[in-house]
Amino acid sequence: MSEGERSSGTTRLITGLAWAVLLLGLWLWGREVTDVPHGTSAPTTGDVAAVGRPAGVELPPPAHPLGAARPQRIDIPELGVQAPVVARGLDAHGGIDPPPYEQAGVVGWYAAGAAPGAEGTALMVGHVDTETRPAVFYKLSSIRPGESVRVVRADGKVARFTVDDVEVIRRDLFDAAHVYGPRQPGRAELRLITCGGSYDRVSRSYTANVIVSAYLTGTSA
Repeated sequence: MSEGERSSGTTRLITGLAWAVLLLGLWLWGREVTDVPHGTSAPTTGDVAAVGRPAGVELPPPAHPLGAARPQRIDIPELGVQAPVVARGLDAHGGIDPPPYEQAGVVGWYAAGAAPGAEGTALMVGHVDTETRPAVFYKLSSIRPGESVRVVRADGKVARFTVDDVEVIRRDLFDAAHVYGPRQPGRAELRLITCGGSYDRVSRSYTANVIVSAYLTGTSA
């Protein structure tokens, strides 16, 4: 953002510009930065189709959003995930900078966006695998609507989210506004994002992204 932009506009203008830049950067990240540098290994993820929201799944009402606080850990009981969370920014290409592959068990949180539990869409990213082993979000596509995600925050509160949608979106159909925008205004929402689809040895990248959408349904100390 230029010096003129920082000093000339209203908060609304600045917020709008920041959101537009974020969406562009995240779209690029969704198409490119999630690539895993495989060699000759076979694909290690079986994500092939959108799960969506099955008919007949009753979901609880949303809870009132919390104030902002840094996330410290994410727990996904159904997947056996209990992982530390680290703040991440944007990389040189304008996309979220995920944790390095040496920290494949760590989840990255976009710190310039919403905090998990606060109003808005909190964004968390993690690798599906590395060249040698599964990573923190290896089983992410198997989570189902109605299941839980818990985020332990620095204020001592645990934000409990309920999954309401799971998608596997092909890269050529990636829509940043749909993926990163709120599903319902006024809620505290959470997006968990990783690579999915099949691994293309020619492009050395995965063909899709797994997108899990959840919303705040409760808190505990």
